[in-house]
Order: sequence, then structure tokens, then C-alpha cells
Amino acid sequence: QVQLVESGGGLVQAGGSLRLSCAASGSILSINVMGWYRQAPGKQRELVATITTGGSTNYVDYVKGRFTISRDNAWNMVYLQMNSLRPEDTAVYYCNALHRGTYTYWGQGTQVTVSS
Repeated sequence: QVQLVESGGGLVQAGGSLRLSCAASGSILSINVMGWYRQAPGKQRELVATITTGGSTNYVDYVKGRFTISRDNAWNMVYLQMNSLRPEDTAVYYCNALHRGTYTYWGQGTQVTVSS
């Protein structure tokens, strides 16, 4: 099993920056992909960015050039650097891990609020 704990959310003005962190523990050596998702009020949870074991990254179009996902080599930590934040980025951000190509784990989420 894998445990994920997010941190770093908060309130920021439009144009500002935040860095989210996800601490992973447990059977982390069998993690294949980790990612960040977000869920705004009244909307479905959506993918923001992913990073693979090999370091390949993928971003949803509306965060490209603004957000950067990164990790340490041991999968202990995954980060999401968010720059040029917009009010529409307001959501609960969740860390996600795909384990052994089969099991999906989620963190509890961290709130990001961007004021205009």
C-alpha cells in the first residue's frame, strides 16, 4: 500500500505562486506514475499533471507553461509548482499514485484558492 499526504495549499492572489508537496510512504518503490488532480466545487475531478518513473511529464493544456511537476528520485516527494495562478485554478488538489500498474491511491487533498 501507499500513503499520500499533500501540503502547501492556501490562499493566493491572481498572478501569484504556490508549491504543493506530496509525501509518499509505504510501498513506494512499486509506484509507476504519480500525478496531481484537482476538483473544483460542482465539477468532476480532473487531471492536472503526471510524472513517470523515467521522469516523463504530461500536463493538461490549460496549465502548460504555468505549472511544473517534479519528484525526487526515490518517489518520497512529488511537487507541483504553480505560477501565474488564476481564479479558475481554485480547487482541491489531490496527489495520486499508480502502484504496480494496477492500484490507485489518493491523498486527502489540499485546498488552493486564488482570489481575483
